[in-house]
Amino acid sequence: MAKKASGTAAGGPTTAATQALTRAGIPFTPHVYTHDAAATDFGAEAARELGVEPARVFKTLMVETDGGLGIGIVSVQDQLDLKALATELGAKKAAMADKALAERKSGYVVGGISPVGQKTRLPTVVDSAALEFATVFVSGGRRGFDIEIAPTALLEAVAGRTAVIRRG
Repeated sequence: MAKKASGTAAGGPTTAATQALTRAGIPFTPHVYTHDAAATDFGAEAARELGVEPARVFKTLMVETDGGLGIGIVSVQDQLDLKALATELGAKKAAMADKALAERKSGYVVGGISPVGQKTRLPTVVDSAALEFATVFVSGGRRGFDIEIAPTALLEAVAGRTAVIRRG
């Protein structure tokens, strides 16, 4: 189960994400877990370690389109529909951004990219499945740290919108 850190912002580590949420007055609950350095499926690891159904844990994916960069947020149990996201971003096509580019533009390491508090604010689309839950989990800005947040609060924090952008 998740362990909460003590002595830091809102009971969890201080990251650009927690700072942005705190500044905006957006409520969230931090959840810290022990990240396994050998793990490569970060979303599945988060769901397992937090004891949360994978449908409630969302991954942040950066894409490159013919119109620039964008962010798609889908549950860890789903795949991102690149064509649907491209359409939502007003582009003809999209491809996953290079990991180094994603890290540089977000300010976070892959596996810990939070949709909140990124260095470069990008157009963001959250899969509409998030609205089925009172709260969802997204990366808090580092591996082993997730933020639990209401989907509407997440949309506010990232100035995003919802659409069906998943392939189940």
